[in-house]
Amino acid sequence: MLQSFSIIFAIATFFNFINYKWIKLPTTIGLMLMSLVTVIFITLSKGIFPQFYMFFCDIVTNSDFKTLLLDGILSFLLFAGALHVNIDALAKEKWSILLFATIGVLLSTFIVGTLTFGTAKLISLDLPFLDALLFGALISPTDPIAVMAILKKANIATSLGIKIEGESLFNDGIGVVVFSGILILSGMGEHHNETSIGLEIGKLFLEEAIGGILYGGLLGFIGYRCIKSVTENPQLSVMISLAIVMAGYAIASLIHVSGPLAMVVSGMIIGHKLNITTNKGAARKMINEIWEVLDDVFNGILFVLIGLAIHLLKFDSKHLTLGITAIFIVLIARFVSVFMPYSLLKHKENSPIKTVSVLTWGGLRGGISIALALSLANNSSSEIILYITYVVVIFSIIIQGLSIGSFVKKLYR
Repeated sequence: MLQSFSIIFAIATFFNFINYKWIKLPTTIGLMLMSLVTVIFITLSKGIFPQFYMFFCDIVTNSDFKTLLLDGILSFLLFAGALHVNIDALAKEKWSILLFATIGVLLSTFIVGTLTFGTAKLISLDLPFLDALLFGALISPTDPIAVMAILKKANIATSLGIKIEGESLFNDGIGVVVFSGILILSGMGEHHNETSIGLEIGKLFLEEAIGGILYGGLLGFIGYRCIKSVTENPQLSVMISLAIVMAGYAIASLIHVSGPLAMVVSGMIIGHKLNITTNKGAARKMINEIWEVLDDVFNGILFVLIGLAIHLLKFDSKHLTLGITAIFIVLIARFVSVFMPYSLLKHKENSPIKTVSVLTWGGLRGGISIALALSLANNSSSEIILYITYVVVIFSIIIQGLSIGSFVKKLYR
């Protein structure tokens, strides 16, 4: 796995260099596009250089995308993103973010699952309803990694950016809990009644979501106090922040609380308390710089891996048809699941529909959705779910990611 990781890191660095010097696209989009082009050329070379093709396949397979993301780099990326979040600005949008991350995710999961199930029936694909709901759960949360990476270049209004960024940070953890709840539901036999199922899901929510937030708060407080006590030693301050992420995430899985939510909360607390973005003081400056580098490194690896791993999919016209239809289903579900919670709140803007439209188009999907789809390897519908997830994610990152800036300009001109 280390060899594969090293080679993918080298590829990500090389692609990043090319993109920076000549292509000049947003980094995540540029890396993914170059990865997709690379996959096409390597696949075409299969008959001419079979050994090279197999070597490439082994690199992608051995990197173990699911484990690498969910048990590894996700913790670093979420912490790095949360470290620079403005808590005061986030607090002003707290009700919007809370409703989007809870009611919004649940609404979207049900709408996507139901419409995907119906579409699969129409094209004669065997996709059970609970499996369609699993797809709805994994594709409904917006990906904080993709969102924050692309919003840096989008030049949208601050309040809108906070809504999208804040929601994406929190609905990721909620989405994983919903996904796990549906997995519990699908694994229970008829001898389990509705009460026992409800208790299991309720217990899961309390343990994972609430437990993750509380645990993250504890981590953040401990991390802040430790770093503050050694600010005269910048290197040690960075080591403490790394230990909080690495050990904190590992312990979260052992005590069965949401690691993603814990990393978001702890990162926000440490960043806010130390006021990282001011860059005043050697420790603050070094923490800021090191975590920006780590963010770039792991983002590059993630999006290169998303592009390279597409060769694992086998072409199937019905799967592709369902995937393309799923793009529209996900966008419709996103609009409804944002509009309904948003309509419950009072707003200063004259045209809330414009805000909802931006939130819809700016709700990007990314590696977390693919990792969750890969986690369904033992599910009978895993191939279908992975295929349509990939189609939606690629459209989201490339098409929505490239156009979000111009979309906002046209909407508000």
